[in-house]
Amino acid sequence: MAKPSIPKGTRDFSPEQVAKRNFIFGVIKSVFEKYGYQPIETPTMESLATLTGKYGDEGDQLLFKVLNNGDFLSKADKNELANQNSNKVLSSISKRGLRYDLTVPFARYVVMHQNDISFPFKRYQIQPVWRADRPQKGRYQEFYQCDVDVVGSNSLMYEAELVQIYNEAFEKLGLEVTILVNNRKVLYGIAEAAGIEDQFMDMTIAIDKLDKIGMEKVKEQLRLKDISETAIDKIESILKVTTLDELDQWFENSATGKKGIEELRTFHKYLDTGNYKNEIKFDISLARGLTYYTGCIFEVKAKNIQMGSVGGGGRYDDLTSMFGLKNISGVGVSFGAARIFDAMEELDLFPASVTTGLEVLITAFDEDSHKYAFTVLNKLRAAGIVADLYPSPTKIQKQMKYANARNVKHTILIGSKEMESEILTLKEMETGNQSALTIENIIQQIKS
Repeated sequence: MAKPSIPKGTRDFSPEQVAKRNFIFGVIKSVFEKYGYQPIETPTMESLATLTGKYGDEGDQLLFKVLNNGDFLSKADKNELANQNSNKVLSSISKRGLRYDLTVPFARYVVMHQNDISFPFKRYQIQPVWRADRPQKGRYQEFYQCDVDVVGSNSLMYEAELVQIYNEAFEKLGLEVTILVNNRKVLYGIAEAAGIEDQFMDMTIAIDKLDKIGMEKVKEQLRLKDISETAIDKIESILKVTTLDELDQWFENSATGKKGIEELRTFHKYLDTGNYKNEIKFDISLARGLTYYTGCIFEVKAKNIQMGSVGGGGRYDDLTSMFGLKNISGVGVSFGAARIFDAMEELDLFPASVTTGLEVLITAFDEDSHKYAFTVLNKLRAAGIVADLYPSPTKIQKQMKYANARNVKHTILIGSKEMESEILTLKEMETGNQSALTIENIIQQIKS
């Protein structure tokens, strides 16, 4: 018999963990809705044609593919199968894949439902995604994303609004973060200033790893892409810039770079009207490797803990055009729920009330009192109290052991005496204090 196991990069969640995760979702959802965003859901699987080519070469390698139904090999490309060319065989044996993120499915949704929605369309989505990544701390192959996007407007007001959402949600969760901001046009400006516009993606992929591997390793990766030492030196110098004013001099001959600076300044005019608990910081090395970003980009890092980003996103000007709908700009950000969960767990940030289980467990001494206890249970539940009845009138020690295991706040003890008098024994589990009360008084006391 096979030993029970789960695929690598996945996890089981206990009732306590689910309660904590739902707490995170509830807080984030309340902020989304406060800002006027509406919920949608999309399928677990998308057509591979929808997913491929949207996340860069590295992203395409991380897509989980789903084999076609039935005898999929009967329709496989026999020549490529004989040559063991897995990439070329794939298109003939797999037409679907698990979604990699929620943004591309959202773009597909907008195109398919364009006649049913009003623009600008503000949506949020909380669903699991899958990536064939190497599992490590804070990184899983199956995890939830919490996305919030608005499409149908170029206004940089929305970039500021999304940063406000980040700030407010993380403040409510009690997790201190730094919100990093950059603009893809600024990154293109770096490529223009270095004279390597045709190698923009190679440059951004390398820069995206700067905080993980350091500048020397980034330079090595740039050399591997045949980027000249002169260009590398210029890139290194520009990456030392910390303010937009410093950046102006580097982009004298880069119209795209200047546009990026202008967009960041406009974004700040909206953003700077508010006060923020969390740090919001310009970071010129922030690259966000996904190919569809075209404007402002964001990344959120938790403070006081060693962990990857807990959120990120940006502006995408032409994402829907790949599905046939042109000139629809959008901007969105994502919350990394798994990493937020791990960070809050490690920093002990979950309120105690989140994992409160049963309010009351009723224990009975014999069969008659057990049947009577069931009517008491109904009254408690009708009053909105989370209550349960131990399923059999077994030894009282066994019933109390179960109550302790469930972290029950109160127990009600019922025997023949309690049945006759209708005065029940309420025990506070933390203090051990006991009171003799009617069910009406018990309900009143617990609810108060």
